[in-house]
Amino acid sequence: MVEVTIPMNYRLGRQKLRNTKKQLDMPMQKNNPKKEMRKANKEKDSTGMSIFAVRVKSERKPYNKKKVQHIEGGSAQLILSGTSIVEKSDCNKTVVLPCYVTNLIQNNENVMFVTWTSQGVIIFSYHGGTKKVNTHPSFSSARLLSPPELIKGVASLVLNRKQATVGNYSCKVTESNREGKIRMQLIAVSGSWFLLVERAVIVSLVCLLVILCAAQLTVIGLKYEIESQRKVCIIVALVIFAVVAGVGAALFIQDGYTVQNQAGLGLIVIPAVILVPLQYIMFGIVFDSLLQATLALIGLKLLGFIIAVVGFALCVAACPPLHGSVLIAGSAIMAIASLLSLAYVFIMGSRMKDHPRPGKAVEEPLNDAKGVMLE
Repeated sequence: MVEVTIPMNYRLGRQKLRNTKKQLDMPMQKNNPKKEMRKANKEKDSTGMSIFAVRVKSERKPYNKKKVQHIEGGSAQLILSGTSIVEKSDCNKTVVLPCYVTNLIQNNENVMFVTWTSQGVIIFSYHGGTKKVNTHPSFSSARLLSPPELIKGVASLVLNRKQATVGNYSCKVTESNREGKIRMQLIAVSGSWFLLVERAVIVSLVCLLVILCAAQLTVIGLKYEIESQRKVCIIVALVIFAVVAGVGAALFIQDGYTVQNQAGLGLIVIPAVILVPLQYIMFGIVFDSLLQATLALIGLKLLGFIIAVVGFALCVAACPPLHGSVLIAGSAIMAIASLLSLAYVFIMGSRMKDHPRPGKAVEEPLNDAKGVMLE
């Protein structure tokens, strides 16, 4: 048996040839990169660096920063803010659904689109490029709160109170390829036309007017003789005013801003005019000729009624009322005049109980003289 000895240089040459061949064939192979990396790490060149690492490093592409930033900017969402719960009451003529965009970039109406939906149904849409507005027939009053401020992010919607149905609403705003959405709930709250304190004061003043007039009539009836016909007329007028004012108070104290509330306040204020002639008649029973003090008290009551009517006219068209204090002031002046009239009649009546009225003192001697002449 013949042994053949292969020189060491020959072996190294063959190994180097195989490595070079693998290096040339590697880009054309479509094997698993992980397997190639492990195999290449085992086979290193004379410098000690992996052949695969050198190839991958040379084929790495440069990082395009501008392109990545553009993609991130295009995929960002618009940030919308508003109120999660919106309330409406009878005082509202319109309802505003708030929607604001806080991160607009282009601020260009031509690339903006606004959509409002209610219960999943589109009720309003606005295309900034064409200025075209589409509204649902059930929400015909829908409009943007301020179209010129849309480029500033104001996309709030305005609805008529009657068309603003209770439920969920959503606002969607699009700027070019960026968009955002916000949801809110519209609820109805029971509000009052006047504050509870104001209603209590107005009703109390009306009751006080009735009580003071009835007390004044009682004092006059006890101290002086009143013709039965005149007495009946005064009592009937006072009862009618009390009944009408009571009905008005029952309608007025109810919550809400309705025709019933307005009618109730009118029944409280307007019929109070009857108290002015009643005061004149009651003074006429006590005094033969009206003194300056009595005329001043009648004028004060008339002034209070005029102020109350002016306050009613200012309040009936506003909700909440801006001039409720005027109405209260007029009613208070009438109550003060009635109180002063009662005190004046009571004091003067006590004095005249011992000293008859001048007219009555003159009439009695004349009647006695006529009786003597007839005899």
